[in-house]
Amino acid sequence: MAAANSSRVKFSLTISPWNDGYVVVSKKGKGLTLKSTVAAIACILIPFFLCGQEAQKKMYKTANVYQTSRAGDKLTSKGSLVLSTQRGQKLPHVMLTPDITYQQILGFGGSFTEASAYVLSKLSPAKRKEVLNAYFRSDGAGYTLTRTHINSCDFSVRNYAYSNTPGDKELNDFSIAEDLDDLIPLIRDAMHCEGADFKIIATPWTAPPWMKSNNKWNDGSLLPEYYTTWALYFSKYLQEYSKQGIEIWGITVENEPLGNGGQWESMIFSPQNMAEFVKNHLAPRLQKNGLNTRILIFDHNRDQVKQWADGILGDPETAKLVWGTAVHWYSSTVEWYPDALHYVHEQYPGKGLVHTEGCIDSEVPRWHQDAWYWESEAKDWGYTWAPPADKHLHPKYVPVYRYARDIIGCLNSWVEGWVDWNIVLDTQGGPNHANNWCIAPVIAKPETDEVYYTPLFYVLEHFSKFFRPGARRIGLSTDLKDLMVTSCVNPDGTIAVAVLNQTEEAVRYEVVIGASAVRCTIDGNALQTIVIE
Repeated sequence: MAAANSSRVKFSLTISPWNDGYVVVSKKGKGLTLKSTVAAIACILIPFFLCGQEAQKKMYKTANVYQTSRAGDKLTSKGSLVLSTQRGQKLPHVMLTPDITYQQILGFGGSFTEASAYVLSKLSPAKRKEVLNAYFRSDGAGYTLTRTHINSCDFSVRNYAYSNTPGDKELNDFSIAEDLDDLIPLIRDAMHCEGADFKIIATPWTAPPWMKSNNKWNDGSLLPEYYTTWALYFSKYLQEYSKQGIEIWGITVENEPLGNGGQWESMIFSPQNMAEFVKNHLAPRLQKNGLNTRILIFDHNRDQVKQWADGILGDPETAKLVWGTAVHWYSSTVEWYPDALHYVHEQYPGKGLVHTEGCIDSEVPRWHQDAWYWESEAKDWGYTWAPPADKHLHPKYVPVYRYARDIIGCLNSWVEGWVDWNIVLDTQGGPNHANNWCIAPVIAKPETDEVYYTPLFYVLEHFSKFFRPGARRIGLSTDLKDLMVTSCVNPDGTIAVAVLNQTEEAVRYEVVIGASAVRCTIDGNALQTIVIE
């Protein structure tokens, strides 16, 4: 309880936490969402009705509603609603505060893998173009943030590296020829889709075996004598891709540096090893070669992110060389670890946070079975293999909810971008040389030249299409107890609100902005995006 008393003003405020900030409630129950305790104190010192005044300056008139649902909606337009100054009686609400802003949105998208490139190459040119347009055209999903692999990964047809001469520290035989027949053409064709504009993050799963402690593709660590060579490897990769007309926006140091149990390409790092490599080898090499590519650390599951952020960003000299931290979701099918994400942001507020990989893992795709993607039947790796103490983190789950819940939870926890795994796979969930089959939002059957856009495709489109780069997440408060909500204001001034209803019942609610409001209904088992103009 914070109290303010003076000869002029007497009132009391209750300050309680909500999401990233605080809900400040007066005795009369009028509330607003504040970014921090500093903002709360400011509202004690000035008449708190002035907070949010900016939101009332712009008059929003209409709200266009789009829905994806178990009943069959697939980013279906549910019509245009008119905002009114008349509030609904006793309706639950989402109250938006555009003047309070949080992180800037970097983008949403998926990953270019050799597996995706291989499958798409087996389709007819027309069908292949259809899929790429659906993902990358500005009037399609409009993906703006993507990822690809350096050397091979599990979703490659086979193991390969760009240098294969043991002991060649100068990398005289370095060549990206392995990517020229499939992966690079895929990226180029995506770039040439009308209105396409996306950033690429590139990630190695492993260095060539000859640089590693075990001389194998799987497991092992980078030998210290090859730290300088491995940094040069990154530089050559970036330069060679640039020659192909592909500029890499950012790199992560290593995919899943804690390892994967030796099942496919991997290379073990500790936070200390990674900090040493970045500080004394990778960053100096990029600077020497005039490369401004951003460096991201960690790139593994969120339950471990605090230790890695502290171990690397905790050193000011290393931190200034790092753009931010990358995370994955595989430590749980139900938990997005908001406390860990908030911790990293609060401790290192100038650094970015990006989700760089997630998928429906350990499952073979269901072909033209929309209902399955809405059922609590999917099992991840942890359902079988997680230790007993972690089993509760890996129950059967609903694929649609796993995606939508995670994206909304991440956005509300300072994450700036969210990248899916493979953009396309075949009906087996591959090709994959490690036989760890997964599901992609788009499944292809090359033998019949067919493509299936799963419900996951439309879930991602709800965000990639309406939460645009440069947008800012904005303050909101809500009494919708059973619904998840997030919102942003886009560079063009439109406001996007994403609402997830995981219950069976339709919910009527009201979106309030300034003095105006719009009444909405979201069906049961549905994801909805409202675009306010």
